[in-house]
Amino acid sequence: MPTYEYECPKCGKTFEVFQSMKDEPLKTCPDKKCKGKVKRLIGTGAGLIFKGSGFYITDYRSEGYKQAAKKDSTTSSSTSTSKSDSTSSKSSSNKSSS
Repeated sequence: MPTYEYECPKCGKTFEVFQSMKDEPLKTCPDKKCKGKVKRLIGTGAGLIFKGSGFYITDYRSEGYKQAAKKDSTTSSSTSTSKSDSTSSKSSSNKSSS
C-alpha cells in the first residue's frame, strides 16, 4: 500500500498517510483545531529494491526450452570448430601455391 502526502493550505501542515489505492483521498485536515480542506501532493514514489543474487530472464524457463538450448549450443559449437579448421587449411594451401 502506498504512502500519500497531503498538505493543508489553511494551517500549512504537511503530512503523510499510509492508505490503499482504492481508498478515497482525505478531504479534511486531521488537526482537530484546523479542519481545513487538504489537497494531495504529487509524489515521486518509492524506488524498487531487489534483494538477492539477481533476476535473469532465463531463471524461469521450461525444461523443454533448456534441453533444446543445450542441443542447439552443442551443435553450433561443433559447427564453428569445423568451419575454423577448414578455413585454416584453405589459407595454408593458398600460401603454398603462391
